[in-house]
Amino acid sequence: MKTYERTVNGIRTVVREHGDSRDGEAVVFVHGNPGSGADWEGLLVRAGRHTRAVAWDAPGFGRADKPRDFPQNVDGHARFLGAMLDDLGVRKAHLCLHDFGGPWGLEWAVRHPERLAGLVLMDTGVLLGYRWHILARVWRTPVLGEAFMATATRRAFHLLVGKRGNPRGLPRSFVDRMFDDFDAATRRAVLRLYRSFDDPAGWSAAVSPALRALDVPVLAVWGARDPYIGAAQALIQRATFPDAEILVLPDSGHWPFIDNPDKVAEATTAFWRKHLTP
Repeated sequence: MKTYERTVNGIRTVVREHGDSRDGEAVVFVHGNPGSGADWEGLLVRAGRHTRAVAWDAPGFGRADKPRDFPQNVDGHARFLGAMLDDLGVRKAHLCLHDFGGPWGLEWAVRHPERLAGLVLMDTGVLLGYRWHILARVWRTPVLGEAFMATATRRAFHLLVGKRGNPRGLPRSFVDRMFDDFDAATRRAVLRLYRSFDDPAGWSAAVSPALRALDVPVLAVWGARDPYIGAAQALIQRATFPDAEILVLPDSGHWPFIDNPDKVAEATTAFWRKHLTP
């Protein structure tokens, strides 16, 4: 795997890449909150054995630039995703999305249907009927959200991210790296992002018909113990993607590709090998 910096639309970010392209085709990993492209390193290397695989840090997250004037909303991130794909020469994308990366990637797909080759949804997707989880409600509340961010210690972060809803546990190194990236600028970005997205269920209902019409292969992978986006949403994906393959891991949480990497790699590798260009 190679790691390098790229500046796109004036924003410097870190790109991780493995494997060779097939006529502009690539598996593209899009992280969520509060992660970075580093979340995907294990799965990226596995995917890169069969095709080009890329991941980067979204603006405001990880080691990317974190400008105050970047539009921390679905539209802003969808546009940046598209600019990154153009810059990297990816003409056909097999998107692998997690958490808030779901709305970012799916919004891009609605706008560029001819460039979407397939979807892997990791505890994210078209969230029909969804209501924000308790932490999101805190972050969306002025003053309360700022107080939460100001008092978020490493120990509290480990309890909320590493323990809550993760019966298999998450590696300490994974949670520590995520917390190290969770600086003041990222905390501001998280508050702005969640406050910009008032109605995830309404957005989902609006994009569902367009996504249903794309008729691309879809795999939804979910942790049954996810406390943020409940596993009931896994089957709900078939309201938008009727032929979606569904894998629910009974003892996984919100990061199944981290707490059960072998099982997730087995499922995703089989999926990609079936649908990549020969």
